[in-house]
Amino acid sequence: QVQVEESGGGLVQPGNSLRLSCAVSDSTGSTYGMGWFRQILGKEREFVASISQRNGKTIYYGNSVKGRFTISRDDEKNTAYLQMNNLRPEDTAVYICAATSIYSCSILECYEYWGQGTQVTVAS
Repeated sequence: QVQVEESGGGLVQPGNSLRLSCAVSDSTGSTYGMGWFRQILGKEREFVASISQRNGKTIYYGNSVKGRFTISRDDEKNTAYLQMNNLRPEDTAVYICAATSIYSCSILECYEYWGQGTQVTVAS
């Protein structure tokens, strides 16, 4: 069974930074492509960033976060990260981490395993 768990959300002022973590638990030792999505109540889930399996060479970002967010991974810890800089009020959302058996994917339908999400609120 694969479990995905996010951490690191919270309240932050505009212009500041926050780092989210996503830990994947899998007894088989498999590696996964990882993705971050975000969702505001009543709206569709939005793609934020993805990173490919193993070496993480293939990375994609959503247009609204390019140049401000950075995704990375540490396979020894089975953890992916989302460094969010220069945060804006419009970044406020529940951030959800997901894992896929596919090498790399930037669309929601690829992802088989999902976390519960962590709230990020950007406000003065």
